[in-house]
Amino acid sequence: MVKSLKIVVTGASGYIARNLRKYLSEKDIKLVSISRKDFKNLNCETKIISKTYNEKNLLKKIQNSDALIHLVGIGKQTVSADYDMINTNLTKHIVNLSKKANIKKIIFLSGLGVSPNSSLGYFISKYNAEKQIIDSGLDYTIFRPSYIVGKNDLLSKNLKKQIKSGEILIPGSGTYLIQPIHISDVVKILFLSASQMRFNNKIIDLVGPDYLTFEKYVKLFSRGTKTKIKKINLEDAYHNAIVNSKSDYGIDDLNILVGNFTGNHKKLSKISKIKFQSVLELLQSC
Repeated sequence: MVKSLKIVVTGASGYIARNLRKYLSEKDIKLVSISRKDFKNLNCETKIISKTYNEKNLLKKIQNSDALIHLVGIGKQTVSADYDMINTNLTKHIVNLSKKANIKKIIFLSGLGVSPNSSLGYFISKYNAEKQIIDSGLDYTIFRPSYIVGKNDLLSKNLKKQIKSGEILIPGSGTYLIQPIHISDVVKILFLSASQMRFNNKIIDLVGPDYLTFEKYVKLFSRGTKTKIKKINLEDAYHNAIVNSKSDYGIDDLNILVGNFTGNHKKLSKISKIKFQSVLELLQSC
């Protein structure tokens, strides 16, 4: 049982952070958890609500922590919160805060498909955030995740909503690949990256062992229901995303799906040395 670590988690009320905090709490890790929204306090946890991540309110409480796991990010823009504001500028603020607080390491979730050649606004904001971290002089681990799935993840909630309506829409051919990773593996890896030096100063694809077409994933997910699965023209899907803020797939959801992004699971497996949950086997057994 590890008791000496002190870990800061930003975006504490989000899906990944909730699962991570529970996992770390069960290991009696000392936590400082920060969110703009209220959240339930856990064992060994200092809870901070901060809408702006103001330095004055945070600096003393996060001082000399072993690692900061930065989980704040958005995948859909609004008038009040765009990609640069949240994914890039807030990351820059968190990096500066970490340096002032003498935090030893920062861990960041970027996006699978992010690269210097990125042309999508979402990917560019994540790439610029990566640069802020790499150039900071801090030890870091940058993960580029595929779909992170488990109980109440965003993809599952979207598909469940469509199942409830009686029909799941598949944009385009549905033959593009996804490489989902289970949340139980993600939290283990994030903990290891905070506590093990072998993760230091690396960019790692956070992907599962299975490659599935989106169509196959949808069929397995909806198996046992009477849900109709319908393919729709990509042009229609994009048009709906542009004119309807409540569409099942946003513009960047479509960009990421059709982008057909896959990653290097062997590298992740070699570094983490954990046994991974097969999302494909889970879907087939449930």
